[in-house]
Amino acid sequence: MAARRRSLLMLPPLLLLLSHFLSLAAAFQSDELLLHDDDEFEGTRASSTPSLRPPSTPPVVSSRRRSADATQAAGASESNTVQFTLEHDLGAGLGFGPAGSFSARLKSSAHGSQTLTKLRFTRNELTEDEKNAFKKLLEEDSFYTIRLPSNVLDPTRNDYIYSSIKARCIPRDSLDEHIVIHMDGVNILAVNYGSVGGCQYPRPMKVWMYIIPLGLIVMNAVTAAANIPEEQAGGQGQAPAQRAPIAAPRRR
Repeated sequence: MAARRRSLLMLPPLLLLLSHFLSLAAAFQSDELLLHDDDEFEGTRASSTPSLRPPSTPPVVSSRRRSADATQAAGASESNTVQFTLEHDLGAGLGFGPAGSFSARLKSSAHGSQTLTKLRFTRNELTEDEKNAFKKLLEEDSFYTIRLPSNVLDPTRNDYIYSSIKARCIPRDSLDEHIVIHMDGVNILAVNYGSVGGCQYPRPMKVWMYIIPLGLIVMNAVTAAANIPEEQAGGQGQAPAQRAPIAAPRRR
């Protein structure tokens, strides 16, 4: 009896210990299930454990591709070099000949319009025949004429813009000149040609143009002054003759 009672007294602690181990095992299994299956259910909170997948990296663009894209983007504003000739006429039956050349950058915009930038002019040296013809222009006080093509992209067209100036205004070997070109895109509308600061050699005054009228005025004044006494004397002699008819008739 004593042994049976002793076994019955030891049974409750064993049951408590066994129930404790079972509860720990169940808790471990539930935690393990939640740890692995938390992401498989919709609406659950995201797992706080770090992801094992490698982080996504942005795509790498090579410098060659960037340079190609930049070149393609700059294609809309591509620049080309354009040249057109300035021609001059020195008289003496020589006609128009090349006097120099203009060079410029042709820019094409994305809208299709074209403009000229960085305009530069190079003057040709005058030949001996041209120098002699220019001296003759100075002696005759004639005009020095230039012309430019109206369309710089098509210089073969026989359409020009002209400008003239007195040759005495640019009497230097290198031709001290000032050129202003008015353009609309690639079309030349007008050109102003002259010397820097205006004409340095104005035409000399023709004094005889002023002396002759002044001499005529003086002569008329002297003649009028000489005729005044004669008119006064003639007027006094004719005065009685003019009064006679005015007298009243006599009565008989």
